[in-house]
Amino acid sequence: MFDKADRLRKLPPYLFKEIDRKKMELRAKGVDLIDLGIGDPDLPTPGHIIEAMKKAVGDAVNHRYPSYSGMLEFRAAVAEWYKRRFNVDLDPEKEVLTLIGSKEGIAHLPLAFVNPGDVSLVPSPGYPVYNIATFFCGGESYTMPLLREKGFLPDLDAIPSDVVRRAKVMFINYPNNPTAAVADVTFYEMVVEFAARNRLLVCHDAAYSEVAYDGYRPPSFLQAKGAKEVGIEFHSLSKTYNMTGWRVGFATGNREAIDGLSAIKSNVDSGVFQAIQFAGITALRGDQACVQKMNDIYTERRDLMVSQLKKAGFELDTPKASFYLWIKTPKGYSSAQLATRLLEKGVVVTPGNGFGEPGEGYFRIALTQKKARLEEAMQRIKTVSF
Repeated sequence: MFDKADRLRKLPPYLFKEIDRKKMELRAKGVDLIDLGIGDPDLPTPGHIIEAMKKAVGDAVNHRYPSYSGMLEFRAAVAEWYKRRFNVDLDPEKEVLTLIGSKEGIAHLPLAFVNPGDVSLVPSPGYPVYNIATFFCGGESYTMPLLREKGFLPDLDAIPSDVVRRAKVMFINYPNNPTAAVADVTFYEMVVEFAARNRLLVCHDAAYSEVAYDGYRPPSFLQAKGAKEVGIEFHSLSKTYNMTGWRVGFATGNREAIDGLSAIKSNVDSGVFQAIQFAGITALRGDQACVQKMNDIYTERRDLMVSQLKKAGFELDTPKASFYLWIKTPKGYSSAQLATRLLEKGVVVTPGNGFGEPGEGYFRIALTQKKARLEEAMQRIKTVSF
């Protein structure tokens, strides 16, 4: 009866929505699925954060419209956290913006800075939203391949000069989803120099910065000299504090970028429920032992899966951060064929090509199941003859 807009008809199926559809079909048939697909933490939100939320929900002050930009107290807590964690100074009023989760901010950013025909430089394999957000505002995505031999870092010198001239935005993401690769400040300084030379806005997705192993502490893009002059960084409380369903995050960095994103948000949403922001304040200012406890659990899971996958003949690197494993498919199997084969055994993994063509030949596992379920998943995987 109603014709969908061209932008929807031309849109490829959102990767995780399609995976959800297949999972529902199998569960309806009674299949016991072990879901290692979507990166949704199985660990609960820490109790002290929940208690702060309960208290704030009961306060009628929080039942009204919140500030579009977020409560100043929440933004101040973000600035304090950045100073403690990265030794980066931020102005809570001008350089911090509250988001309805980092995905929302990433999706809205191109609307503020990308005109039809402009180019976004997008990593591939990568989070699909970078490309989709560009497409929605009439822009074009140029793929920056992330290759194992380059440490899954983009080769900035390989981007054609005519593409660079049209580019307005560059997306980067470390610790990386899906490859689990990490970047250092030296790389970020190269990005800053490249962006300054070519008048690009850098958008760094740092959602996994607090999920790290063996004492490694991923740096912030904003630690690079000059980063605030060219870039903005997106963070989420989802992965750090197991708050995926709460939908709260923040953007930090360049004032003009924050102002542009804020202008878009003030026209399309009404901010984050204040009670959730109070819970976020408690998370950011409170005892961070919960973060280390979470990482200890993920470390145990990582070590189990890396060891067992290698024993089963799979090729992968041991990640320093994120809760993902990026694994090469066996010889003779495409990403989709591998994922389908494992799905037949009741194990859900994400095919690498769903993150972009350079992801072909890999699949991703999320460490978001309890140890016993991971062990069961490995038993099922071992029954497959590749």
